[in-house]
Amino acid sequence: MRWAGQRIEAEAPGALPGLGSIAGLVRSVTTPEFRGVTFHEVLARSALNSVPGSGMPFNWTINPYRGCTHACRYCFARPSHRYLELDTGLDFDQQIVVKTNVADVLRRELARPSWGFEQVALGTNTDPYQRAEGRYKLMPGIIEALAASGTPLSILTKGTLLRRDLSVLAAAAEEVPVGLGVSLALADEDLRRLVEPGVPSVRGRLDLIRAIREAGLPCGVMVAPVLPWLTDSPEQLDHLFGELAEAGATGVTTLILHLRPGVKEWFMKWLAEDRPDLVPRYDQLYSHGSNALQSYRNAFEEKARPLLDKHGFGRGSRHRSSTNGVVEASGPGSQSGWGEPDQTNARFRTRRQPVDYTNRRSTRRTSAPVPPITPDPNQQTLF
Repeated sequence: MRWAGQRIEAEAPGALPGLGSIAGLVRSVTTPEFRGVTFHEVLARSALNSVPGSGMPFNWTINPYRGCTHACRYCFARPSHRYLELDTGLDFDQQIVVKTNVADVLRRELARPSWGFEQVALGTNTDPYQRAEGRYKLMPGIIEALAASGTPLSILTKGTLLRRDLSVLAAAAEEVPVGLGVSLALADEDLRRLVEPGVPSVRGRLDLIRAIREAGLPCGVMVAPVLPWLTDSPEQLDHLFGELAEAGATGVTTLILHLRPGVKEWFMKWLAEDRPDLVPRYDQLYSHGSNALQSYRNAFEEKARPLLDKHGFGRGSRHRSSTNGVVEASGPGSQSGWGEPDQTNARFRTRRQPVDYTNRRSTRRTSAPVPPITPDPNQQTLF
């Protein structure tokens, strides 16, 4: 494993074989609360990641964790663990890197004269509200640092731990544009246990959407990934979209499963064990690369579009679709499922004006508009 440019001298007690002298590694921790999981606590040199040309409306991200105990079979971020010389399967689920000093480093980076106050996205790689966040509590400091600097932010998560920080997010939304998105790909709890074994329940995430809306914040939903022949029937989509509408979602984006190398092997291994009847169909559907065949994508768009309209997500709104199988719909003044910062329910202050969170009194003015979202499913940076 490598951690370029990060150094700490002490050998980490309890580290896995070969990990004890990683530059930046403070210690490796196991606990009965997280059976089978090892947390590798590191001192990060940087918090902001530059991602220009990603096809998203942001050029900066923050990832307080690497690896994810959600253990989603389809997780797009799995190949990122190869950089650490760990595998994309169980290691991704069980070897979690924690940047314990991320909020302090972020404050220093945001204070630089060169910082341009561009939107920063969280949840673009691994989930910032995975279970470990309940232990490490990194997100409140990150949110407050971004808001205090005048930096717009967005969060996409499957983690119901976000409810803990709703008051912090509501305060931040008084200062900067804040976008919140919940990822909810299916309504079948039995299937959820198979493909998303570490993710909070379907009901828990629907309740999270309600809590976000009750806090006065918008909440888009990512119905992603849509799993061919598992979650894509008109009846399944109709039921899920209805649940999302009832919960108060302000927009929905659907994405068809994307199987890039490093993800495909892990997902297909699960499919062969639990649904071997579908293996030949998936082999054919993804025979030309990471995307499903164009014929399937076109048929899915034709199926999803009227159902989104039926449940009010397309009415009088931007309603985008593409030949890549992305269908996005949201109402006026609302937010898509991509966690696009909302500007309709918040007042924003002048950039570069510090905010004291112990006595938040500031002159607020409208900030520059956040650019619209035009997702590129070939990038799929959110999974």
